[in-house]
Amino acid sequence: MKLRTIGVLTSGGDAPGINPCIRAAARLAIARGVEVIGIQEGFDGLIRGEMSPLRARDVSGIIHRGGTFLRTARCPEFLNRKGQRQALRELNEAGIDGLVVIGGDGSMRGAHALAGLGFPVVGVPSSIDNDVWGTDMSIGVDTALNTIMQAVDKLRDTASSHQRAFLVETMGRGCGYLALIVGVICGAEVILIPEVETRLEQVSEAVEDAYARGKTHAIIVAAEGAALNVDQVAAHLNAHEVGFETRVTILGHVPRGGSPSAFDRMLATRMGVEAVEALMGGMTDVMVGLEGREIEIAPLEEVVRNSRSPNLAFYKMAEILAR
Repeated sequence: MKLRTIGVLTSGGDAPGINPCIRAAARLAIARGVEVIGIQEGFDGLIRGEMSPLRARDVSGIIHRGGTFLRTARCPEFLNRKGQRQALRELNEAGIDGLVVIGGDGSMRGAHALAGLGFPVVGVPSSIDNDVWGTDMSIGVDTALNTIMQAVDKLRDTASSHQRAFLVETMGRGCGYLALIVGVICGAEVILIPEVETRLEQVSEAVEDAYARGKTHAIIVAAEGAALNVDQVAAHLNAHEVGFETRVTILGHVPRGGSPSAFDRMLATRMGVEAVEALMGGMTDVMVGLEGREIEIAPLEEVVRNSRSPNLAFYKMAEILAR
């Protein structure tokens, strides 16, 4: 079947780089004579029929903006068959022949469910946690890493001035990728992630050892999903007089925002283009992903059955380099 109209939606958590992806997908489709419809607020907006045409000028001036100009939302209703069939009905009534879904692992599950109902769907991975299987990097990861790195570097300046230990919590409820990579590139004394069990005594020993060796500060980077939370660790350090005063900084949703980096803009653009090419080539139930330097195609069935974990060899490396 020849594609006449495609839909584009963004679902789940936002990430820097989504807007360049929307822009690339829309403009390539338009250049190929295919109409584009933007669906507002993810699967929730799809079920409600919240959609409007996207023309070339509608995606002007968004390449540098963080977030998603189509907006996003969680949609519990889409988890059941009734919600999925309502979404399929809305797609058919709008005359949409194929769909590009941009989002994280939950969004890829939604895309796979629609494909299972016979609708052509291609997914694009967008998750700052970098936990989507089938791609080396998801859209938004590079920008989030740079945002956190800059925050930790600034905290190190004040930590050194006052001889303090700083506990920095970043996002990562189920995956410690961000905390692990930032811990390596910022020279953290301790990294706390869900994938590695760490005792309070290990943390205090590492910080006390840093003080004894003449360091002017100590940095502890923690994923929000780590077994030890930052308040618990701070209380333990202060109670055991490890040499440094301890302060806590919780970055919260800060890493999700901001203008996308050069890497994220290029990655998002390539993925948006490849997603439309895949749809126009008759592919469905697949996700575009980065493998090495190339954009490759992965079956959504495999994507949703697996999860991507951080490379724990980096954790061992960070322990050695922190000494």
